[in-house]
Amino acid sequence: MIVVTGAAGFIGSYLIHRLNQDNFNAIIAVDKFDNEEKNKNLVGLKIKEKVDRDQFLGWLDHNYETIEFIVHIGARTDTAEFDIALLNKLNTQNTKDIWARCCQYQIPLIYASSAATYGLGENGYDDDESKINLLKPLNPYGQSKQDFDVWALAQKEKPFFWVGLKFFNVYGPNEYHKGRMASVIWHAYNQIMKTGKMKLFKSHHTEFKDGEQMRDFVYVKDVAEVCMFFVNHRKNSGVYNLGSGKARTFVDLTKAVFKALNKKEEIEFIDTPADIREKYQYFTEANMEKLQKIGYSQSFTTLEEGVNDYVKNFLITYSKI
Repeated sequence: MIVVTGAAGFIGSYLIHRLNQDNFNAIIAVDKFDNEEKNKNLVGLKIKEKVDRDQFLGWLDHNYETIEFIVHIGARTDTAEFDIALLNKLNTQNTKDIWARCCQYQIPLIYASSAATYGLGENGYDDDESKINLLKPLNPYGQSKQDFDVWALAQKEKPFFWVGLKFFNVYGPNEYHKGRMASVIWHAYNQIMKTGKMKLFKSHHTEFKDGEQMRDFVYVKDVAEVCMFFVNHRKNSGVYNLGSGKARTFVDLTKAVFKALNKKEEIEFIDTPADIREKYQYFTEANMEKLQKIGYSQSFTTLEEGVNDYVKNFLITYSKI
């Protein structure tokens, strides 16, 4: 059996879909299951058992002998969350508790880190483990992920196989429930369908024009493929970037949405809110060489390909995978 935490969420539910495609059908889905919209993400998926997040550690203590792998995606992912105690509980301490059991019970582990750990990128975007302790996240969410990465690397006792994946800007099917934390593609689609135009933040940085702030946008299908690689690979433990490896502008992204909808481009620029202006990332780009050097050879979906697939095959119909 394979455990997926955050199972009803965006990445977790898509990963279960991908596991099912390879006949991994004995899935233990861990989440709160108290969000009706999120629970729709699990319709049609093959799941052996659902376990409440708060009951999972106790459940694992009684069922560890049946577990082949844990993919720990579940987390509080709101970058505007400032309840540090909550983030420490859900993101840092909970992952430490799962890590300890993976050590004790000899279970391989994948856990979700984040590109939010890179902050303004003053130390680059290389997943060099010797430099991870230098990173300076811009918000408590990023710090909670950074705290765990640093802690994990310092541990003498580790699972026999473990991987931390620094997710960059993931987009794709099953993020409908995320509201303001959904991808810019999701927001662009909804704004364009409602108003015929898209509003983007102005640049408050002299090196970037309005809308030319850049992010590494990665399609959730590629994220799932990398997870599958590690589920089958089970060697070369460590922390890895997971992005497309190519930074693109918000204007590029928005134009791709207009094109997928076959609508005329109309983009407006608005001031970046003052409360986030000083902590706004103007550029992120994953260095993907480390993953490639251990044998991952699949190409990543281009932004245009990913947006076209997402808009035409999912957003327009609001179909579930």
